[in-house]
Amino acid sequence: MRYFIDLSYNGRAYHGWQIQPDVVTVQSELNHALSTVLRVPLECMGAGRTDTGVHAKRMVAHFDFDKQIDPIDLVYKLNVYLPKDIHVNTIKGVHADVHARFDALSRTYIYEISKTKDAFNYLNAHTYALPLDIDLMNQAAKILFEYTDFQCFSKVKTDVKTYDCHIMEAEWIGSNNKLIFKIKADRFLRNMVRAIVGTMIEVGAKKRTLEQFKTIILSKNRSNAGTSAPAQGLYLTNIEYSKSIYLDEKL
Repeated sequence: MRYFIDLSYNGRAYHGWQIQPDVVTVQSELNHALSTVLRVPLECMGAGRTDTGVHAKRMVAHFDFDKQIDPIDLVYKLNVYLPKDIHVNTIKGVHADVHARFDALSRTYIYEISKTKDAFNYLNAHTYALPLDIDLMNQAAKILFEYTDFQCFSKVKTDVKTYDCHIMEAEWIGSNNKLIFKIKADRFLRNMVRAIVGTMIEVGAKKRTLEQFKTIILSKNRSNAGTSAPAQGLYLTNIEYSKSIYLDEKL
């Protein structure tokens, strides 16, 4: 049977989601926990990849196991076994042909900027104390809806076949001493959100104009965009699926 596992993690201690040789990743920790608790070698497949230091309030992965499980019991045992910075939220049965990555309808990220130095939150947000014009940044966010090719915000060495992404939401929100950028799309390129945020910060700081922001997108050249915003401010917050993929939740 195939199961979806919904989890959260603080990415500070990990070299991203995906398994890599000789480094600790979230996927390797989860695979080890599943294999240990269920007593058979298991591998999970994630809905996407988060880079080194990036967090997830909701990541989804699937794994196959040839027996029915008690989801509540397995969630409890995994959370006992896993490090404190990785937490399993739910486990649900899905149809056998459902894929965590390819059946996702959308992904949502937020990026947090702290406008003041914060002794308690500096590891989980990007501190930027200089003035930023949030109205200009929101105008830049609206420009994203005019395009689908975002090669200019992608890592150069990547194996994607297309740079097209359909942006569904993009907005900056001011909250007390924070600025929060929310973006939702059907897919994201590697490093895309951090590159967008870094470029928008330059717009908000009035180092680039809105016309220059458009020119960057049209150039399809990563070197024309701004520096990627630091990883610690980025959170994967949601992945959407059709409700029809799930089996009886009691499985």
